[in-house]
Amino acid sequence: MSSKWRRFEVLLPLQFNDGSDVSAESLAEAVLEIADHFGAASYETQKVEGHWRHGGIMIRDNLVKIVVDIPDTPENRKWMREYKQRWRSQLRQIELWMISYAVEVE
Repeated sequence: MSSKWRRFEVLLPLQFNDGSDVSAESLAEAVLEIADHFGAASYETQKVEGHWRHGGIMIRDNLVKIVVDIPDTPENRKWMREYKQRWRSQLRQIELWMISYAVEVE
């Protein structure tokens, strides 16, 4: 097992910016794309409520979270950045929040 691992957490919206619901199929596709590529992914279905300001307007989002722990390589980081941009576009979002940090797998 690689000694350097990185956890990525991606917040996906439950609604498009116009308020209509994102389909369960689209959310499943987003999760399975990561699981198919890396061999595993976790999907937290507990709703996360986000509040942020854009153009002077307070926006509230309902979100779910994908979590994946992967070897920390330049190729994997690049793949995750491309994934973020692809899904930001597909879900018609101003931004798609993705964080990453080093983890130790025992």
